[in-house]
Parts: sequence; structure tokens; C-alpha cells
Amino acid sequence: MKITKKLIYILVCSFFIYSCNPAKEDQENDLTRINQEVLNNSQAYSNLEKITTDIGHRLTGSENGKKAEQYTYDLFKSYGFDNVQFHEFEVEAWSRDTVSLSVNEEEIPEVVSLGHSPVSVDVTAEILDVGNGLRADFEANKEQVKDKIALVYIGLLPDSEEGLNNIHRSEKTALAIEYGAKGIMIINQVPGGVLLTGTASVTGKLIDIPAVCITYEKGIELKSELKEGEKLNAHITMKNNSDMIKSRNVIATLEGSELKNENILVGGHLDSWDLSTGAIDNGIGIAAILDMARTFKALDIQPKRNIQFVMFMGEEQGLLGSKAMVAQLKKSNTLQNVRYMMNIDMSGNPKGYNASGREEMMNLFENIGDKIQAVDSTYANENANRAGLHSDHQSFMMEGVPVVGLVGQLDRKVYDFYHSNGDDFELVNESHLKNTVRFGSMFLLELANTDTIPAQSLTFEQTKKFMIDQGLREELELGNEWRWGE
Repeated sequence: MKITKKLIYILVCSFFIYSCNPAKEDQENDLTRINQEVLNNSQAYSNLEKITTDIGHRLTGSENGKKAEQYTYDLFKSYGFDNVQFHEFEVEAWSRDTVSLSVNEEEIPEVVSLGHSPVSVDVTAEILDVGNGLRADFEANKEQVKDKIALVYIGLLPDSEEGLNNIHRSEKTALAIEYGAKGIMIINQVPGGVLLTGTASVTGKLIDIPAVCITYEKGIELKSELKEGEKLNAHITMKNNSDMIKSRNVIATLEGSELKNENILVGGHLDSWDLSTGAIDNGIGIAAILDMARTFKALDIQPKRNIQFVMFMGEEQGLLGSKAMVAQLKKSNTLQNVRYMMNIDMSGNPKGYNASGREEMMNLFENIGDKIQAVDSTYANENANRAGLHSDHQSFMMEGVPVVGLVGQLDRKVYDFYHSNGDDFELVNESHLKNTVRFGSMFLLELANTDTIPAQSLTFEQTKKFMIDQGLREELELGNEWRWGE
């Protein structure tokens, strides 16, 4: 009988000691748990393969686009998110139909129309080489470019003077229109017959002239012929579609434990162009964000602030989804709840994070990086601090919201297929994708849990100064986005 009592006493004490001490897994550092969960159970690569295989391209307004919206909504639900919403918006969307190009009556089969070109085009005009297509190039040819078809390089030509800053293809097109060109032919900078698409509109509306992309090889050939004094006439015909459509952002919210009126938003664009399956732009971004959301739920992690995982539609056609979300947040007077916006767009395998012009965040980023390095010493913790445009973070940055992006280190070859007919799943590196999920999740959790976020939202006038200081005024003016007057 004494043995039985002693045994019962031991069992009771053991249970008490066990219940008063968290299980070993609960004692582990959350960053370590995230690391192991992603390494062992990540679904990012397999999800991306399904998206690119079963759905394919995700052009905004297309049936494929709608399938992608539903697919990601259902995935968030399957991961255990109760608060998943469609944010519907109505916009004018563009899609290509047919295009043809001939030079001196010789058909050029390797050509693709650029976004927001007119619905119907039949133009014949002489070709004029306008170099890099910067304002200085157009200004130097201002007497000749009127009623010509401008031939411009999409990047900066190898023999360009040092210190030049390139501009977006849409801004080169805007300059062509400003100087009276009848069309624009943009030369891709990637050899091997690669064709590139994308919007040539700075506003997301139809442009007044046709814009096409031709291969590097054909472009260099035409430049050579023009340099030798040959007169070249181009004939461009195309049909396109422009219709009002409804599209949907997808938003999944992980509720915070303390600061329930503060949101950390991590987003990427779900849409893609239709020349291929958009595996890099931006399949790797959305696959990473989806798996970051899965990881938080799988580990039952609840940060101090709310985290919102967002799939934006319409980015490729003018940041349409993020602009619509910002407009809705302003209307509901809740934009101030967005404490930070993290954007993942065609970037990955991070070695650090870009504070996007907010110097006051650099020490925090360094400290977060030290914690990530303690888990995995391969993380370089090399951060940057330069603001840029032309992705969904811009919609928030224009309202003074602090934004952050990845300092990526993907293989150089993947960028050769940007917006191209070769952007397919074969380009994706599974280890790099896991690194995006691992390091991105760790960074996101630390940002959401920090007691004080140094960067505050800027006022209207502070945002104006910020844009000027970051050297973005000219680009914004070309894009009709400058809203501060003189």
C-alpha cells in the first residue's frame, strides 16, 4: 500500500512539474521554429508548380486571372485563416489580340505589342534611332522625331556616358508621344530571340501611339542599317482589347495579440502577363507569401500586430489593385492603421532588406538581421536604403506609408526573362524560394513584434520632400503621378 501511495505521489508531482514547464517545442525560439518548418514542410515550390501548370498566365480580367484569385483564396482558407476577403474593384483592362510589323516591306515575325497600345492600329512611318530613349535623346532629335517611329533601347546602351539613369519603358513611350512620334519600337536588351512585354502607359490608360518590342538581334541590325544611312520605313498593324472588368485582391488577416489597430502588410502581385506563365514575375513572390502565411498558421504564431497577407491584381497594368486598396483604406479612414508595407515582387533569396529611403529603420533592420544570422549564418544581413517605383509598394509610399523590399540575390539568368516569353517554372530555384520564405517570415515576425517602429507615416508635405530627396520627382511627373504642384 505504501508503494502505491508513493507511486501516486511521484506521478502527481511529475504531472505538476510537466504542466508548469512549457514543452520543449514551446521553449524554442520562434525564428528557429520558422526555419525548421519551412525547411521541412514548405509548400511554396509545389504550389507554384500547380499555379503555373494548372492555371498558367494570370492576366488581370482573364478567366485565368479569376482562377488564380479563387485558388489563393482557397489556399488561405485551407491553412486555417478565418478572415480571408476578396477586395473587388472595377477597372479598364487591356489585352492583346494581333500584331504585325514589317520594315521596308520585309515582315519581322519576332514582335510583341506592349500594354495599352491603341485598340486598332495601322501606321506606316520612317524609323528614327533615338538611342536610349531618355529625354536628352529625344531633345537632341526633336526636329526629326515628329511623325517618325522612334527606335529606342530598353536599357542603357553599352557606349552610353557614365552616370546616366535609365527610365521605365512607359516613360520612354511618354517622351515619344510628347515629341510627336507616330510609334515606338523598343529593343530588348537580352540576346537569344527573347521578346518582352509590359505596359507602355504611364497612367494605365490607352496610349495614343502603337508600342512594340523587338528582339535584341533585330534591333541592333536596324540600328546598324540606320547608322550606315539606309532609310527604313516601318508598317505596324495591331488589334487589342480594352474593356471594363472586375478583379479582386485577396487579403488574409492574421490577428495580432496586442496592437490590434496596427497592420503590417506583406503583399505581392498575383497577376502576370500572358506571354508565358509568370513563374518569376511574380509567381515566386506570391508562392513565398502564401507559404509565409501557412508557416505562421502551422506554428500557431500570433505576433503583436496584425499581419495582412495580400495578393494584388492588376499590378502589371498600372498598380491597379494596390491603388484600389489604398483608395478603399483612405475612404474608410483606416490607412493610418497600416504601419508598414512589405512588397515581394520578382525578388527572392534575400541577403538583406531595403529600407526604401527610411534611414531611421536601418538600425532595426541590422538588429533583426543579427537574429536571423543567429539561426542561419548564411544570411548576409546586407541591407539597402533606396526608394524606387513601379511596383505595388508605390501606391502606399505615395501616401507616406513606410515600405520595405527584399535585397535579393537570384540567379542573374532569371532576370533575362523578365516579362518575356520564357518566364516559366523551369527558372525557379527551390532553395532560393525556401530562403525567401524562411528569411522573409523571420523578418516579418520581428517587425510585427518590435515594441516601437521608428518610421512613422509621412504627411502630405513630408512625402513631397521625401520623393524629391529620393530623386523620384521626374519619374513621377512623366507618369502623371506627381501630385504636389510646383
